[in-house]
Amino acid sequence: MKNIFNSKRNLALLIVGAFVLVSMAPMQADAQGGGAIARMQNGKPDLTGVWDHPRTGDVGRDANGCAGGTMGCTSKTDVVGGQMPFTAAGKAEKDKNNKASTFDYGAHCLPWGYVRSFGTPYPHAYVAHPARLAIMWEQDNAYHMVPITGQPLPPDAQLDPSWRGTSAGRWEGDTLVIESGGFNGRTWLDTAQNPHSDALRVIERMTMTDPNHMTVEYTFTDPKFYTKPIKNTRVYVKMPAGQELYEYSCNENNRCESGNCTPADVQQ
Repeated sequence: MKNIFNSKRNLALLIVGAFVLVSMAPMQADAQGGGAIARMQNGKPDLTGVWDHPRTGDVGRDANGCAGGTMGCTSKTDVVGGQMPFTAAGKAEKDKNNKASTFDYGAHCLPWGYVRSFGTPYPHAYVAHPARLAIMWEQDNAYHMVPITGQPLPPDAQLDPSWRGTSAGRWEGDTLVIESGGFNGRTWLDTAQNPHSDALRVIERMTMTDPNHMTVEYTFTDPKFYTKPIKNTRVYVKMPAGQELYEYSCNENNRCESGNCTPADVQQ
């Protein structure tokens, strides 16, 4: 009986040990990237924080450097030589935008739009919850809600056209996938005035690689203005604790005195 008991005890210890090793595996993997990634109660990565992003002024060109002065942000594009794959309609719209008389909606305090807001000179923030992701941009102190239900985004015909569109999120493992559409076509992809139409669809794949870095792969599809999808892969960096978004009132022009930003205006 003693031998049987010892065998059962050893088997139990082996089972418990295996369970502990398996349960610790994700945390050990995270630790290899510089520490454990914070997780929500559902086990998914917690994206909450103030994030510095690259100043992506042109989605057709690579960019290095963080908008808020943090180190490590990058933006890589699959556009060759900066030549955007315009359709005839897209090229005509781009040529119109290049004129000196072009109305810059952002300079007149209209919403920058969903895509362009992620390339501004200022950071943005996320507040994560298992059921939704709240996005807050310092630019114009704008916000956007992303339900995370796993449901696909409806066709554009079922969405009310808006400046920042409508989004739907789902998890694929530890990667948050956000699809956005329903845009009104009145904004640009970037400050280089690359246009988009009301047929634009945006897919983001957001993956935290360690507690302070996140890789975000953007795919822009717009069959009216572009002959093929455009892909941008960006690295965001979480800003140090204590760094928060500033108030930004476009109508008052209070982000920088008289609108002239200097290095001193960047959060230190």
